[in-house]
Amino acid sequence: MGKKVVKTGYQPLRISSSGLTVQGKNLVFTQSLMSLVCLAFASHAVFGQVADDSSNTLIQTYCVECHNLEDFSGGVAFDLMDLDHVSEEAEVWEKAIGKLRGRLMPPAGQPQPEQDEVNAFVSFLETTIDTSTTHHIGHVPIQRLNRTEFATTVKGLIGVEIDPEQILPSEIEVEGFDNIANALGSSPSFLEQYIAATRLVATQAVGAPQPKFANVFHELPDRNIGFGFGDNVSRNHIDGFPLGTRGGMSFTHFFPADGEYRFNILDIDAGLYPRGMETAATMIILVDGVEVNRVEIGGPEDLAIATRDGVAGGDVILAKLADLSANVEVGTHEVIVTFIERSWGASNNATGSGRVTGMPRIGLGVEVEGPFNPSGLSLSESREKIFVCQPAELAEERFCAEDIARNLATQAFRRPVSDEDLEWMMPFYELGRAEEGGFDSGVIELVTAILSSPDFLYRSLRIETDEPRILNDLELASRLSFFLWSQGPDVELLEMAATGQLSDPDTIELQVTRMLADPRAQSLIENFALAWLNLDELNAIQPIDQGFSNAMRTNFETEIRLFLSSVLLENRPVHELLTADWTFLNNTLANQYGISGVLGTQFRRVTLENEYRWGLLGKGATLLRTSYSDRTSPVLRGAWVLDRIMGTPPAPPPPNVEVDLSIREGEAPTTVRARLEAHRENPTCQACHGLIDPPGLALENFDVTGRWRDVDPLANAVIDASTVLTSGKKLNGPIELREHLLSLEDQLPTTITKRLMMYALNREIEYFDMPQVRKIVSAAAQDNYTFASIITGIVNNDAFRMQGPEEHQDTMASVATNNSVATNNNEGR
Repeated sequence: MGKKVVKTGYQPLRISSSGLTVQGKNLVFTQSLMSLVCLAFASHAVFGQVADDSSNTLIQTYCVECHNLEDFSGGVAFDLMDLDHVSEEAEVWEKAIGKLRGRLMPPAGQPQPEQDEVNAFVSFLETTIDTSTTHHIGHVPIQRLNRTEFATTVKGLIGVEIDPEQILPSEIEVEGFDNIANALGSSPSFLEQYIAATRLVATQAVGAPQPKFANVFHELPDRNIGFGFGDNVSRNHIDGFPLGTRGGMSFTHFFPADGEYRFNILDIDAGLYPRGMETAATMIILVDGVEVNRVEIGGPEDLAIATRDGVAGGDVILAKLADLSANVEVGTHEVIVTFIERSWGASNNATGSGRVTGMPRIGLGVEVEGPFNPSGLSLSESREKIFVCQPAELAEERFCAEDIARNLATQAFRRPVSDEDLEWMMPFYELGRAEEGGFDSGVIELVTAILSSPDFLYRSLRIETDEPRILNDLELASRLSFFLWSQGPDVELLEMAATGQLSDPDTIELQVTRMLADPRAQSLIENFALAWLNLDELNAIQPIDQGFSNAMRTNFETEIRLFLSSVLLENRPVHELLTADWTFLNNTLANQYGISGVLGTQFRRVTLENEYRWGLLGKGATLLRTSYSDRTSPVLRGAWVLDRIMGTPPAPPPPNVEVDLSIREGEAPTTVRARLEAHRENPTCQACHGLIDPPGLALENFDVTGRWRDVDPLANAVIDASTVLTSGKKLNGPIELREHLLSLEDQLPTTITKRLMMYALNREIEYFDMPQVRKIVSAAAQDNYTFASIITGIVNNDAFRMQGPEEHQDTMASVATNNSVATNNNEGR
């Protein structure tokens, strides 16, 4: 075609079939470039003709120098875009909104607009997009249950509790969430493991009609902490154990049939130096909290045997702890092996210190053998859930099996079961029935078939047109239940869906209230909140601090779970995640934080006097997860604040950039701050670190394990927690950082809404979802941004109640320009 000249506010463009010419430079057409040019023609784009002079000035002053057609930084050319047609480039402008809200652009070290200018421009963009953009509904593809949902659903369906990490492969995470449909594949290897898992849980639920003798060893957790003379774990009460006990271990064990089982304790500190035998003790074994056996161990007689006979004497003592018998009914039960606490007044310490020393303690773990003389299968919790009938004679078995299949499959498939469903299920029962176990064996095969069915494993929102459709009540019930409980709907929700009652907004809001009050809503803490905050894998950090133990890590995990529950599930304003002046402590965690007056191993709510401990910024879990094993990291902590709290993640470091700030051998120790300042002397590094580091530096008084410090012990220098944000705002310490975050009133609610909506919809949030996100946040403001108000807003939103056509997102992607912006966390050292 011939050449055509387009007048812009900056330079002439010449377009031909081969590409684009700008001031003599030839640029090859890309989809992104073509979209921008087509938009320019369609809107007669002349950059100076904009909707608002101040917005135009901001773009020209701070953005166009890099984001122009010639430099094309970030794949964006603002000199080709028209502020009178913002909605036509909504994807680009939504990314710009995110960058501006987080003050990620302009880069640190470059001239910065005033905060009022940024706020006005962001408000203009958001209002323009929200009022003029066509409403789009995203598409969610067919979705497999992830392993957590499988385990949770199985527990609700048939009462079997399993550790999904032990029997199913790990899932691919998207922004921390493992329930995103596009990432949940089903490889042959996965399906093989999955079928094995369904058979395992079916057998545990029904029991073994012909049980096989088994020998199972349960290892003592945290052996490096729970063993050894003088340790606190073996001497103190363990939270969750019966009062009046000390030390020991607990585990869950599947007992395949009613019968006798024997427990063997494999080590009791009675070896060559038998300190554990110095004091007499009573060991007890409890199954589901009920004592089933006890044995006396230790004291002068056992000490003499162990001392005199060495290894052989130790074997004699261990023989007392072998074959400890108990009759246990079929099912999975909690077993506790512990010691009765001896009064400190009955001290055996000649110094009169009041201490009881040299106490027996469990060393390696506990072995369980059995069943001996199995006596059948009693009505366990699992069997009660499955066996809705019991055949009195052979002729009744088939009819009873059909009732069992219909009842279980209705809950498993999350819909009423038809006669056609029974036609394919019952042959599995018949196959199992023909085996030696009879009726129970048939039911095991029936349960396995139901849990292996695609109707159970997959969730599908079918759509056959090019237009979005409203979810039916059964689909809505399933989406709501997996959102709030990470499992399928219960009987009440299914019945309401089957009768068409969930279409009524008032009815579904009542269901939301009911479900949030249910203990199953704890899944929102385990699967949403901890994943959103990246606090679900604290074992990823192994501090070199010798004073830190796995027990303290467990304390951090307990505290953060209780704290998040106290804010989110008690329906408090989400800002209290930052401002809450309370937490949950036991004596050891209180000591870690330097808080006095907390006694005992039980966690309890404690009011915090020091403001720097308030909210998430003062929690040990947050501070540990954003550190390295050997030092704190303002980079990780700053990136965490920007991403997890503000919802504006910084870009990752460029490739081949030195990011290790560790002190080199032979170098004089310096503070982390000093090393970062030297790193930022490079303008390229300053562009990113100038915006990432400041929030992290404000938290530098906290060490790796959450303790407050005024002096860096390595550099022997006073900690400087002062900082300056890219906006020019000065902060000093965690209190002022928190106040700054709170000054951005809707920022945290927006972050939570985006992440929660992603979690609820099982797909990534797209640019066309943002008007709905802002609508939900605006409505929640009327209720002081409570967590329930955000949930209700999501549930009542079209994105939750509808399914979009599969072609929609591909179509939108072809229309929008490809202005990609990296959003991964900067995890560099």
